[in-house]
Amino acid sequence: MRKLFVAGNWKMNLNYIEAVTLADDLKEQLASSDDLAKVDVAICPPFVYLAQLGQVIKGSGIGLGAQDVYFEKNGAFTGEISVAMLKDVGCSYVIIGHSERRHVIGETDELIHQKLLAVLGGGLKVIFCIGELLEERESNLTEEVLERQIRSGLAGVTAEQMSRVTVAYEPVWAIGTGKTATGDQAQEAHKFSRSIIADMFGVELAQQVRIQYGGSVKPDNAAELMARPDVDGALVGGASLKLEAFLGIVEAGASLG
Repeated sequence: MRKLFVAGNWKMNLNYIEAVTLADDLKEQLASSDDLAKVDVAICPPFVYLAQLGQVIKGSGIGLGAQDVYFEKNGAFTGEISVAMLKDVGCSYVIIGHSERRHVIGETDELIHQKLLAVLGGGLKVIFCIGELLEERESNLTEEVLERQIRSGLAGVTAEQMSRVTVAYEPVWAIGTGKTATGDQAQEAHKFSRSIIADMFGVELAQQVRIQYGGSVKPDNAAELMARPDVDGALVGGASLKLEAFLGIVEAGASLG
């Protein structure tokens, strides 16, 4: 059975004091429950807070993740961050291919693939985001988009490396809009995505890969989504910035364990 995984993507939010306070409160609250035994939890703050928050949550069981990375090991790449730098400050996870990186920043499938290989090659874990735009869903292109993103992103990845990959299905039309995929819509997309992974790596391995749902996840819809057989947790945006909301999502997952 796949253990549920709830990760908070803080995006470009919070100041230093707010970030430290949130991380410290989260650590304290989870320490007084048995939720971490049932659900894996990670936070992904902005780059500038990673080192400090790594110290705050050290030894707590909460994972630390970065929101992006560059694929080169070092060099004249102004403003970029390497895998080695992320490891140096205690990161375990890196988000790759988030829709905002794809559709706001303009990252291509090729660049996302290079980043994903760099993270896995450097020994860290990947949260690999996929998802369709509203117009793509309305044009019945969801499966075509997901298959392209999965096949291009995971090309050349070994079976051993796949044990360090979490896929996050995030329909772009549901991110930050208040709209959420129904349980049936999420399950359908997750099941299809797992079938593509099975075609690439075999059914047995595909059954071990966790696929999170992301897109306006809140405490009141988290249990319905995560109860679906192919939904293995949540990549949480706005709700991860509020202690009670994020804990509510973690608790919803723990209640299913």
